Amino acid sequence: MSHAHEHAADHGSVKSYLVGFALSVVLTAIPFWMVMSGNFTRQAATVGIFVLAVVQILVHLKYFLHLHLRDAQGKLNTFSFIFTAMIIVMLVGLSVWIITSADVLMMRAVE
Repeated sequence: MSHAHEHAADHGSVKSYLVGFALSVVLTAIPFWMVMSGNFTRQAATVGIFVLAVVQILVHLKYFLHLHLRDAQGKLNTFSFIFTAMIIVMLVGLSVWIITSADVLMMRAVE
């Protein structure tokens, strides 16, 4: 097996990219319609948008970033991505918590 063939096997086919693109367009159009139609309550629209955003993230991970658990390299890439995402969420979440706590404590001192 040539190196070029091995490299090409790591990437998706045109069909795979088209499926991912079509799913992304649909998963973007549905929340847009939910908001613009006005047929949903604010809570229902928010939940729907959140759920569809998570599904779209999964579509992007599968069809565009090619994260999968089929082989050892795919598992390593997937776990590396999950670890990185967890660190980013913790960093942002804890930063917001610290800033909010500091703001509350400072505002209490001013009053």
